[in-house]
This record gives sequence, structure tokens and C-alpha cells, in this order.
Amino acid sequence: MRITPATLISLVGALTAGSAAASPLTALERQRLIAHFEMTESWLLEEVSGLSPAQLRFRPAPGAWSVLEVLDHLVVAEPIYWQDLQKAMKAPPASRRPSAGDEGVLWYGIDRTQRQKAIAAEEPKGQLRDARAGLEALRGLHAEMLRYARTTDGDLRAHVVEREGCDAYQWFLLISSHEQRHVLQIREIKADPKFPK
Repeated sequence: MRITPATLISLVGALTAGSAAASPLTALERQRLIAHFEMTESWLLEEVSGLSPAQLRFRPAPGAWSVLEVLDHLVVAEPIYWQDLQKAMKAPPASRRPSAGDEGVLWYGIDRTQRQKAIAAEEPKGQLRDARAGLEALRGLHAEMLRYARTTDGDLRAHVVEREGCDAYQWFLLISSHEQRHVLQIREIKADPKFPK
């Protein structure tokens, strides 16, 4: 096997990742992350805005979440996810990077065949009284996360979010994919034949 100068530079970079200067996001990684966040935020706003109180509180089945509870869950969970990302970025770079690709994170956002139960700390708290307050809270958090995505020069690939065993870039993308997953859940609720008109 012939080793080119580019391969040698990459190899040296990988071996000295702990001591080398941080590598910022590539332009494409940054663009994809920002686009995904903007897309999911606009979808959520479109799906929830203008719903009546009866529509927001409708449950398609006993024990199933209403649209308002889905929104409540996002308001509770996303700050936790954001803190997980910040904690990972403050930790030393990982000695070994996760091998999984970004595709699985993106697939998580669209595959609702595998249902998951939220952990207790991330379940809806029942404190959200209207959609407007929830959307405003999320918009403020999204603005903070997008500012970070647009300006960070940190090496998100070198830091691992232990909770999921993925790199910080994938976790950042997962925050948006998680919201996308719940946008699809809201669409399912609204498609129920008993959904109030």
C-alpha cells in the first residue's frame, strides 16, 4: 500500500488528536447541522401553531401523549440534551472516536417503527399550559444552539457524549433529529380520525 502525503498527515493527525489543536467543523458539517435545525424548527412551528386547546389536549389513546405533551417533552428534554453536549465539549478529547456514522442519527429522526419510552427526567411535566409558551422556550434554546453551531471552532468529533456513546457532532444532530421524530408523532396524532376539527 502506497502512503501519500495526505494519508500520512491524516494518520499523524489521528494519532496526535489529544495533543493537537482542535479541528473545527467542516463547512459541510456546519451547513448540514444548521439546515437540519432550521428545518425541524419550522416543521414544529407549522404543525403546532394555530391548534385549538381541544386539539392540543387530544389523546389518540389512553396513555398516549397529546400534542401539548409532546411539546412539553421537547421543552423538558432539549435543555438536558444541550447540557450533555456542553459537558462533552468541556471534557478532554476522547482517546477513541465512535465508529458509527451520522446516518443512524438521521434515520432515528424519521423511523417511528421503533418506539421508545422517555426516561423519567424527560417526560412531560404538565406545566406547559399553551403551545405559544412552549414554542417560545424552544425558539430561545434553538437560537442559542444555532449561534454555537455557526461560530464554534471546537472539535465536536473528538468529544464523546457518554450517554449515547456518540461524538458531540452526532449528539448535536440528534437533538434536531429527536425533534423531527416528535414532529412526526404530532402528525400521527393529527391524522387520527377522532382528532378534533
